Amino acid sequence: MTAPFEWTPDARELADLELLLSGAFHPLKGFLSSADAHSVDEHGTLADGTPWPAPVTFTLPDDHPAAPGDQITLRDPEGAALAALTVTERQDGFVAGQVESLGTPEHGPFARLRRSPAEIRKELGEQDVLAVTMRGPLDNLDEITAIAEELEATILLLPLAFGEGGPAVVRAALKARDRLPEGTLVAVVPLAPREEPSIDLELREHVAEAYGATEHLAGPEPITLPGPPHRRGLVVFFTGLSGSGKSTVARGLRDALLERGSRTVTHLDGDVVRHLLSAGLTFSKEDRDLNIRRIGFVAAEAARHGGLAICAPIAPYAATRDEVRTMVEGVGADFLLVHVSTPLEECERRDRKGLYAKARAGLIPGFTGISDPYEEPEDADLEIDTTGISVEQAVHQVLDPLIQGGWIR
Repeated sequence: MTAPFEWTPDARELADLELLLSGAFHPLKGFLSSADAHSVDEHGTLADGTPWPAPVTFTLPDDHPAAPGDQITLRDPEGAALAALTVTERQDGFVAGQVESLGTPEHGPFARLRRSPAEIRKELGEQDVLAVTMRGPLDNLDEITAIAEELEATILLLPLAFGEGGPAVVRAALKARDRLPEGTLVAVVPLAPREEPSIDLELREHVAEAYGATEHLAGPEPITLPGPPHRRGLVVFFTGLSGSGKSTVARGLRDALLERGSRTVTHLDGDVVRHLLSAGLTFSKEDRDLNIRRIGFVAAEAARHGGLAICAPIAPYAATRDEVRTMVEGVGADFLLVHVSTPLEECERRDRKGLYAKARAGLIPGFTGISDPYEEPEDADLEIDTTGISVEQAVHQVLDPLIQGGWIR
């Protein structure tokens, strides 16, 4: 009897899962093994020689106990069960295995247009199909119409809706449909983009074929012109040892921004969050990580709509800080990591709460910098040492780059 494991994949894995379940990734029936993923990277084929352009992989944390033979229930972020993954291999970080649907997912925007390849093929029957994959608006509808007329084909628009910009791509497809010949169909495909344009194009062609395309036309890549920095969301994320001065500088930055009055400011201090948002959490590594993820989630939501969030936790682990950066950048906002690098000796000297003394006496287990590690950032956007400088000077070391970068006016 297999253990009852469950997991929520990340956004890209969830998108790939939906395409595996719908048949859009035919002939794949599950996440690739290490050998298949390596063969795809090296040769553009699965290990058995079947052409396939891009790895479709799934990962679990190293400490997750699932092993070959186990079954994992894959859930969406709201907890709904989407699929059962039967693990066949765990190697090189990859978790391979076939997936079986556990129910229709709840999609959110444009759910009615999320149609499977089988549904579209059934509706189109034996008609020739010109499939147009879209990541942005189409710039030449006359060309599409002319190609369809030449082929005597029905037009199928496949908006590749992934991430924050997904609904806009679908709206562009619906707008185009109204100007294209009668009978043009739209089916939303949650295909996450791949980094290499040529590989992304090959994957789009595979998906188009799954939907019955006799001819595939890739729409133009979208041109994104980000708004000026002062209109974009921003998270200023301070990290540093206890007593480094990060909370003091963060409060000073908040006050300076409120005085200027040019941005909406959300301040998430580590101690305050512990008493409210993360009440009940311990100081184990798992709970520390959860605390930082909660801070990151709230900060990203504030930044999603153009706000500026200031966070000041210790955040000792690099991987969790990376998760927060990904959350923030995933909603289209900017992320500024500020390492308050005040040395341990200075932090201990300040020790107003006597925490370091208690930690060295063994009264506080797992104390960052003493009995638990602090992983210094290698990707900090700004580093300040508050030793021997005033709070005002430290605040200006952060405020000045914000002004120079255009985030503050």
